[in-house]
Amino acid sequence: MGDASSLVVDAHTHAFPPEWVADRSAYLGADLWFGELYKAPNARMVDATRLLAAMDDAGVEQAIMCGWPWADPGLCLEHNDYLAAASRQSQGRLAWLGTVAPESVGAAAEAERCLDLGASGIGELNADAQGFDLTSEGALVEISAVLERAARPLLLHASEPVGHRYPGKGTATPDRLLTFIANNPTLTVVLAHWGGGLPFYELMPDVAELTTNVVYDSAASTYLYRAGIFRTVLDIVGVDRVLWGSDHPVLGMKSFLRKTRQNSKLGNEELEKVLGLNARRVYRLVDTNKS
Repeated sequence: MGDASSLVVDAHTHAFPPEWVADRSAYLGADLWFGELYKAPNARMVDATRLLAAMDDAGVEQAIMCGWPWADPGLCLEHNDYLAAASRQSQGRLAWLGTVAPESVGAAAEAERCLDLGASGIGELNADAQGFDLTSEGALVEISAVLERAARPLLLHASEPVGHRYPGKGTATPDRLLTFIANNPTLTVVLAHWGGGLPFYELMPDVAELTTNVVYDSAASTYLYRAGIFRTVLDIVGVDRVLWGSDHPVLGMKSFLRKTRQNSKLGNEELEKVLGLNARRVYRLVDTNKS
């Protein structure tokens, strides 16, 4: 596959058990957030096998699977068990993040169980979907403690305070995210969807002081921003704090990778970090390179 530095890692994908992909109807009413995003029959879902096929087609060596921000802890557990098994079967190509319902009893214990099963972190948690308040001083405190002890990151959904409206946008805006970050200064936090625009506020020195442990992923990038977002954010926060993630299958992995290489205006060394090396470091991924 070439040297390790050239390996591409998709740092933000979603996978579901195949039986859920085949028939989602039972879950549309069981979870309001899931119902909002997947009630349309053409809203794409894939299982791990189809995710691996998309990776092969795109030339992506590794991917990080997120589950879903279920409000029901039972659904979290089921999804986690599937992702753990799929990761083992992939021989390291598929890493995964555990999902927990933060307001439920036992959420921290489930986070710990996920890490024991091999999860690379916890996420993508979603304040709107799961009913927790990012601005509360005690938000995710037990889960954050589990992650800090294990030196693993937390992936949070992020929302833009402006721009077009779309299903699943939510209210996890930069101001609310920054309050959470300030309350958890030593936790590594990965913010999906370019942090809802938080990188731009890092031009303010007091914001930059709070975000040294924050990493941004590019999930759903082409849905939200022009291609220049890569160059702009790297110029503000540096090359080591951006992860390439497609949000596959919400947006296509192969086309986004091609557009990133062609239109991001990043140099070769920057691309190597953004497309793979940063994710391998942040999520402590196992090296799959066999050459």
